Amino acid sequence: MSKPLEDYGLIGNMISAALVGRDGSIDWLCLPRFDSPACFAALLGDHTNGCWRIAPKDASHSSKQSYISRTAVLETRFETGTGVVVVTDFMPLSHDEERVDVVRMVRGERGEVAMEMELVLRFNYGQAVPWVRHRDYGLSAVAGPDAVELHTRVPLEGRDMTTVSAFTVREGETVPFTLSYHPSHKDPHFVPDRNESLMRTVRWWRNWVDHCTFPEENPKWHDAVVRSLITLKLLTYAPTGGIVAAPTTSLPEAIGGSRNWDYRYCWLRDSALTLYALVNSGYRDEAEAWREWVLRATAGHPKQIQIMYGIAGERWLNESEIPWLPGYAGSKPVRVGNGAADQLQLDVYGEVADTLYVARQIGLGPLDGGKFNLVVLNHLETIWQSLGNGIWEMRGPKRAFTHSRVMCWAAFDRAVKLADEFGVEGNVERWRSVRDTIHDDVCKNGFDASINSFTQYYGGRSVDASLLLMPQLGFLPPDDPRILGTVKAIEDQLLHDGLVLRYRTDDVDDGVGGKEGAFLACSFWLADAYALVGRKEEAAALFDHLLSLRNNLGLLAEEYDTIGKRLVGNYPQGFSHLGLINTANTLAGRHLAAHQRAAAGGPQPRDAH
Repeated sequence: MSKPLEDYGLIGNMISAALVGRDGSIDWLCLPRFDSPACFAALLGDHTNGCWRIAPKDASHSSKQSYISRTAVLETRFETGTGVVVVTDFMPLSHDEERVDVVRMVRGERGEVAMEMELVLRFNYGQAVPWVRHRDYGLSAVAGPDAVELHTRVPLEGRDMTTVSAFTVREGETVPFTLSYHPSHKDPHFVPDRNESLMRTVRWWRNWVDHCTFPEENPKWHDAVVRSLITLKLLTYAPTGGIVAAPTTSLPEAIGGSRNWDYRYCWLRDSALTLYALVNSGYRDEAEAWREWVLRATAGHPKQIQIMYGIAGERWLNESEIPWLPGYAGSKPVRVGNGAADQLQLDVYGEVADTLYVARQIGLGPLDGGKFNLVVLNHLETIWQSLGNGIWEMRGPKRAFTHSRVMCWAAFDRAVKLADEFGVEGNVERWRSVRDTIHDDVCKNGFDASINSFTQYYGGRSVDASLLLMPQLGFLPPDDPRILGTVKAIEDQLLHDGLVLRYRTDDVDDGVGGKEGAFLACSFWLADAYALVGRKEEAAALFDHLLSLRNNLGLLAEEYDTIGKRLVGNYPQGFSHLGLINTANTLAGRHLAAHQRAAAGGPQPRDAH
């Protein structure tokens, strides 16, 4: 039976990441990168699909997990009738993209505990059984292009294509294990002293956290922001600055359903929100690396801009299914790649333009932003009235999604602001005209007076949580009656057990079918909207409720199942943690200038009403 997502902690080294269960089992790890095939895939099947478990032999033990304060180093504390042991898990930082180590240190804290280790290596997403050879330092395992070395001093035994070991840990003793990856055609690398590596890793994370500028007046909020920032950092691919949406694939949005997608890629829809989160929290270098990644990934002909890319900017993300994995809790299919990369989502043009504008606001260099706007906006002017798939990557009929048109407006609006405020060259008067035309179009066709709300798409009568972003973007002032009506309609139609659905799957043909949980990022957006319209007590209450949905480690998935009372969707989810960081900054009054103007209802283009 699949473990609840709440039972997993995340470790990583900004090249790859692993999920470690409260039972001491690493059930998900892709080597050497986030998007590489997994060598531990029990998360999407069972132990035979690959895992690495270290736990007490006594099955009646209790366990709990925690991070070493202000770090990404995870500790699992096991208590048995004979003693207490702590398993410390971390991935040392590496400057070599092909060097990924997982270190596990078993420390005796009290008494003595009989332990057992089970290592099931299955490369290629649980399919390839490696050739294993015993070494004087442990073992080596090879399968095609991949190889790992296990360094340990405990005796190892092969049993049914599994490596097992039994050992005892006494108070004051530490038994270390290191799993080291290398390409099979290259020699393995030297494994450093584990204690020194642990101290260096803890020190690095604490020094990084020291840059956080979020105020400490509210310790609960501060700690939540810090943990979310660490999680966002763990989702960063350091060599390029790209940030994956999640380290996992195919964790279902509803248990037993087919809404299972590969999220180990970088989405442009997250770009501006990511920049806001990083800059508002004191992480300028990470913000600059992300901005540069966005510009590199989108370089080329504007008609070829995609909604997502690989972690180094790869464009070919062909979607396929893995037939031998049964899926998390039986939720099939298991997918690798993401077919939505080929969709037309007009909102990404506004996301990129907003990212460039925010970057200039905080003093980052132009990096040919003016040229980018000239090329991209000339193209956008010819396609903004096209039908698309929308921010939620619907696989049903293409439509004129209201949020997509708003983001087209934002693209021209930010280009005009870059020209007015920073002297960036461009066809400014033309851009003003197109911006106003799109604004009029949205207000005329995207608003339904009979329900007093903007709608998900032109001609529809249902709403969409993405409409909550309109006041943040400055499309209309927060106190505009149409914005207030839209917030009310979203409360009436999409608020379920205190959380927000993206849209009602029963109302819209999204080409997928089935149910999904409440979308946590959208719930944070509602808290933002409450704050902007002056409902600050409700905003804080909703924010605190969302914090209560995190697991005990402070991690969030993409969605929450309000019936099953559990996290669902890919985990941990960067979009959810971005929402947490940005909402915390909003409630603390720490806005960037663009948000301040939106909140104040600054100068707006004319509209048709």
